[in-house]
Amino acid sequence: MSHAIVWEFLVPEAQRVAFEAAYGPDGPWALLFRQAPGFLEVKLLRSQESAERYLTIDRWESNTAFENFKSQFAREYQALDRQLEGLASSELRVGAFDDLPSAG
Repeated sequence: MSHAIVWEFLVPEAQRVAFEAAYGPDGPWALLFRQAPGFLEVKLLRSQESAERYLTIDRWESNTAFENFKSQFAREYQALDRQLEGLASSELRVGAFDDLPSAG
């Protein structure tokens, strides 16, 4: 079972290229996350209905792995968050989700 953190962003047209580079699977967020045990992947999704709307899905092996990352990399996380501030006009943490076990 894996654990996912989902964020929603609204991104002005002028910031979309920079946002996609920063929040995509090869951007600085993913590079930071990759330093932590238990990180699986970052997915960046853009809405078909509204080009300014994006979702990120940060997947971890478990909530414990994510919590350990937050403790170990708190300073780096905060510095990167400040550095990339302003790329999105709105940022909302949708929530934390766990995979359901397969039926059968």
